[in-house]
Amino acid sequence: MAKFGIFYGSSTGMCEDVANRIAQKLDDAEVINAADLSADKVAEFEVLLLGSSTWGAGELQDDWYDACNTLKGMDLSDKTVALFSVGDCESYSDTFCGALAPLYEAVKDTGAKLVGQVSTDGYTFDDSEGVIDGKFVGLALDETNEPEKTDDRIDAWLKSF
Repeated sequence: MAKFGIFYGSSTGMCEDVANRIAQKLDDAEVINAADLSADKVAEFEVLLLGSSTWGAGELQDDWYDACNTLKGMDLSDKTVALFSVGDCESYSDTFCGALAPLYEAVKDTGAKLVGQVSTDGYTFDDSEGVIDGKFVGLALDETNEPEKTDDRIDAWLKSF
């Protein structure tokens, strides 16, 4: 079994809660705040799950800015990477889970195997920078308006890679 590093950025605790819920579904996972992401820490894991809450107009959570710069400079060709985000599809329907985009940008050219893209079917939102070629680049969750869908969405996402 692969060793999972679940790195998250969370200001209100929702994304941290989701990261811990994901970890409970995996055999070997460690949950780490994005503020503590380093090249040495990343090296400990075979699979990286990177998650952020989405703020304001689709912005990345603050703890991720330095972490994204660290990731951009790494060779992750021996890693599998999947992304997840927590957003609000009603109040921020035009930027829903937009934090997926900067996470994707940080890892897309690192050589990592990117997995876990999710169909937009079953979601209600107007726009998201986290959608590329008709799919979310990672798991999009809404703990504010659709918390009852979270566990099923996590389970389906984890089965996809």
